[in-house]
Amino acid sequence: MSRDAAGQTTPAEILGASLTEVQARDIYRQGEEAVVFALLTFARKLGELQPGKATPTTPSGMIPPYEKPPATRRRKRPGRKAGHPGSHRPPPERIDHRQEHRLPRCPHCGGRLRRCTDTRTRYIEDIPQGIQPVVTEHVIHRDWCPHCRKQVEPVVPDALSGSTLGNRTLVLSAWLHYGLGNTLSQIVDVFNYHLQLQLTPGGLVQMWYRLQKVLYPWYQQLQAEALASAVLHADETSWRVAGKTHWLWCFANEEVTYYLIDRSRGEPALRKFFIEEFRGTLVTDFWGAYNAVVCAARQGCLVHLLRDLETVDRYGRGGKHWPAFAKKLRRLVGDAIRLWRQEELSSETFASRRQRLDERLNELIETPWEDAQARRLIKRLRRHRDDLFTFLDRPGVPFDNNLGERAIRPAVIIRKNSYANRSQRGADAQAVLMSIYRTLKQRGHDPLTIITEAIATYLTTGELPKLPQITSDR
Repeated sequence: MSRDAAGQTTPAEILGASLTEVQARDIYRQGEEAVVFALLTFARKLGELQPGKATPTTPSGMIPPYEKPPATRRRKRPGRKAGHPGSHRPPPERIDHRQEHRLPRCPHCGGRLRRCTDTRTRYIEDIPQGIQPVVTEHVIHRDWCPHCRKQVEPVVPDALSGSTLGNRTLVLSAWLHYGLGNTLSQIVDVFNYHLQLQLTPGGLVQMWYRLQKVLYPWYQQLQAEALASAVLHADETSWRVAGKTHWLWCFANEEVTYYLIDRSRGEPALRKFFIEEFRGTLVTDFWGAYNAVVCAARQGCLVHLLRDLETVDRYGRGGKHWPAFAKKLRRLVGDAIRLWRQEELSSETFASRRQRLDERLNELIETPWEDAQARRLIKRLRRHRDDLFTFLDRPGVPFDNNLGERAIRPAVIIRKNSYANRSQRGADAQAVLMSIYRTLKQRGHDPLTIITEAIATYLTTGELPKLPQITSDR
């Protein structure tokens, strides 16, 4: 317990939920000023816990914009640097229509004009007016097979069996919802009013369920590719299914994004994805559930660690020993990142500095810190002692989980727009289709063309082709 110059207990140090009767009497004996100060401090802490009041643990989405701190200014101006060539749309490859424009009189004075030969060309690309869906009548001939002794007919690859809507309509609607995050009502309005194709919400959802069933082998392929990767990022966020709290898990790298929606935020959900030992490096935050994953190596997100230090500083939760601890930890993390960025170092120098980082980490952990916040982070450092500097030992491993957070952000936007799912079946379709559309975008493919062609192949041969890999010009 901290004491002032006279050796007495300071009220600000002991006032809190753990205040005992002995400590309260100690404050009373210090006089009227100590009691008034203690009551004011208690009132301030009580006000921080009022409903609607933001605390360090309040999610950012639940804090009103007017209560958030002002955003930091951009370090550099947007756009290309001065002197660099500009970016513009390329000229069209074909001209569908041509129009000439000439003024009959001067628009300023109304006088007659003297005709010249000067012209300029302008290209305008637009959506045609009055888009109409194309209706195709398929005449399917049935013939008799003497060998099989039954009638046979050809497969129509343009639509799923029994469906009156074509594959392009199916794939486009699913892309708008699972790829871009448009709501069901918005998609129905686009088709009904702009594309002149009458759809109903219920019929659209049933079509998406059938699409999920067809593309499910691609979902399994994504899981296998993720488990075979050298580096994999993981993150999770809350998700609502049928009014109950579920969790959306995201496992991603540069070429794969795999989503999983499950009731659990712990080991049971991770077992559904990690069906075998992961031989690569798993990059995560410090959520304890990831400790159950069997993997070759781990990397804890150092940005999360620095963010914890900033939160304690901002809300004044640390004691008098906190600045010394925070300074040492920040310097340790900063030196590790600087060492990772240095390229012109001999192997001996790098090994020496790398070993010194481990020694400094052990010294920091073994120091008996009196501050409560410091002890909390020391437990984390001790638990993840071998996971903090993996990025210095393995190539291609970053020191943060930025990729995982960016991969889960599209799902967060969809959750905000559509309020998650109303059934478990809808959640399963959400995870499968969202994973496929997101991965195709990562790999530089046109989802409409790729999936439409894959469905046609599936209807014709009964097998779905492999999900295409990343394009060479990406």
